[in-house]
Amino acid sequence: MTGDDQVLRSTRVVTPDGERPASVTVAGGTITGVLPYDAAVPGARLTDLGDDVLLPGLVDTHVHINDPGRSEWEGFATATAAAAAGGITTVIDMPLNSIPPTTTTAHLDVKRAAARGRVHVDTGFWGGAIPGNVKDLRPLHDAGVFGFKCFLLHSGVDEFPQLGAGELADALAEVTPFDGLLIVHAEDPLLIDAAPSRPGPKYADFLASRPPAAEDTAIAGLIALARRFGARIHILHLSSAGALPVIARARREGVRLTVETCPHFLTLTAEEVPDGATEFKCCPPIREAANQDALWQALTDGTIDCVVSDHSPSTVDLKARDTGDFAAAWGGISSLQLGLSAVWTEARRRGHTVADVARWMSAGPAALAGLGGTKGAVAPGYDADFAVLAPDATFTVDPARLHHRNPLTAYAGRTLHGVVRATYLGGQVIARDGELGAPAGRLLTRPAPAPAPAPR
Repeated sequence: MTGDDQVLRSTRVVTPDGERPASVTVAGGTITGVLPYDAAVPGARLTDLGDDVLLPGLVDTHVHINDPGRSEWEGFATATAAAAAGGITTVIDMPLNSIPPTTTTAHLDVKRAAARGRVHVDTGFWGGAIPGNVKDLRPLHDAGVFGFKCFLLHSGVDEFPQLGAGELADALAEVTPFDGLLIVHAEDPLLIDAAPSRPGPKYADFLASRPPAAEDTAIAGLIALARRFGARIHILHLSSAGALPVIARARREGVRLTVETCPHFLTLTAEEVPDGATEFKCCPPIREAANQDALWQALTDGTIDCVVSDHSPSTVDLKARDTGDFAAAWGGISSLQLGLSAVWTEARRRGHTVADVARWMSAGPAALAGLGGTKGAVAPGYDADFAVLAPDATFTVDPARLHHRNPLTAYAGRTLHGVVRATYLGGQVIARDGELGAPAGRLLTRPAPAPAPAPR
């Protein structure tokens, strides 16, 4: 062993085979072994974590960092600091709401330049599919984006237009030959346009303006396209449980479809959203408790693959807190630092384990991004990225103590279980008890697929 080698020991280590006491050996930023708890490792620096849980660092594949261009909403330094403080070690940045959006390789270069040297966690980038940029999709893929995001209705920002039906088909025809992944905000624009739209502070009015049928219809259409093209499609931020039966059937039939949901859909309910509390606004919306129960069941049975934040912040004024007008407020939940604790709080109440949460928030997103060989597991050969969680400790959310740029969150004042004691990136502590070190994250590119075996 060398002076750089270390051992992290805990009575509760979450491995791909479940939770057990273990000593995890680390060298050169990589996990080298998962040994019996009392294994002797001469010459290695030992950190005894006691009964705190050592789990793989979380992977969040749905983060709006907004930098450059709208860095007053959020920025690389602040977003990744919040991620690190919350046990997240890898984020993939959405191609909007930055200016320029990540829709060409030149724009990707601008994004990477803005991030370089400022990220606390490993950071990758999605590309965007918008009208007129089909020719840019293959170059973006070759430049290392993890896939392509598109909208089926207005995105909320004019520089990232939605795809019409023909444009969506053209994008799939372009990316499927190189096995590109299309990730989709799935709400049907015609059903949204036909829904009642009433300005004002009543959450019930806002909820009626984003009916579950808009999600269900859009997802059914995407499944048909995935079948037609043999394409890979990922459904972003699933909110409507009504889509689950058709999703489950399509997956059983071999359609290449994956699905995510978000902490706010699993932990917050429409019944508890106060009128005028626009910090709860997101699109699609937080729905009723019965709908939430069905989302949890879909996580349990594997119909939903992963849980990611959809951290979509803005400046406080854009949330229209002065009027409480849900129609006027920016739609997005700020939760990057709180997702692990929020999900664990509800998961433990429902009888789930920390290992379940790690599967949904680490292994699942890592697999989605093609990082399953290096991220998302405490196993030999994986990056030494860890979150250390005190699962029974509690804290009350104080927005002033969060690291994301604007101190507004739907979780304010809530008492959550699960305190993140430390976060490790490549074997080094990057956050301890909410305090951050210098930015140490890397800029990631999509891993190349493993070569096919040679013919025998």
